Amino acid sequence: MLQSSSLKFLKDLKKNNNKPWFETHRKQFESSKADFHSMVEQVIKAISTFDKPIGSLEAKNCTFRINRDVRFSKNKAPYKNNIAAYFNKDGKKGLGSGYYLHIEPGKSFAAGGIWMPEPAILAGIRQEIDYSFDEWKKIVENKTFKNIFPEGITGDTLTRPPKGYEETNPAIEYIKRKSFIVTMSFTDPEVQSKNFVRDVAKTFQAMKPLIDFLNIVVE
Repeated sequence: MLQSSSLKFLKDLKKNNNKPWFETHRKQFESSKADFHSMVEQVIKAISTFDKPIGSLEAKNCTFRINRDVRFSKNKAPYKNNIAAYFNKDGKKGLGSGYYLHIEPGKSFAAGGIWMPEPAILAGIRQEIDYSFDEWKKIVENKTFKNIFPEGITGDTLTRPPKGYEETNPAIEYIKRKSFIVTMSFTDPEVQSKNFVRDVAKTFQAMKPLIDFLNIVVE
């Protein structure tokens, strides 16, 4: 579970997203950071029960900095309004598919898959879906999978088939995708529940077949 003080810090930060306020409240930030890192360590341990390589990670390998990169953004707010972690066997900078945890007041969620992969990896995923469409369907059209992730695979998609594929291809709606993501939302009370780590781990375990399929290309 995450402490209510950590969510309160994020709520206050959203209203006061500037360096002077942040520096004045740095102790609260450090406390919320430690709180999140502690929870991330528990999540790593839980994931390792069904995805063993994740168990070698530490929280520092998975958590993102709260500072925003504003160099190429019109939004010059210096800090993110969330805290987040990405679980991939190669850490948060891993190129393959993995598990993502996003904590933000009113907008927390667990997600998994791969977002906007590099062209070569994206081409490989599309080819793998085309060649192994029956296997892909067993994953994304599984009744349990659809119950847990009713929105199915989400992410940006092309309006036309990519080069080399026809509109009549049975897998074309998946082949058109530029990202392959599934998501489960959590309320603030759920984030602060003693069962939160367990529920996040169950969500990640449900998406593991998708993670494994996508990682065939990378590995």
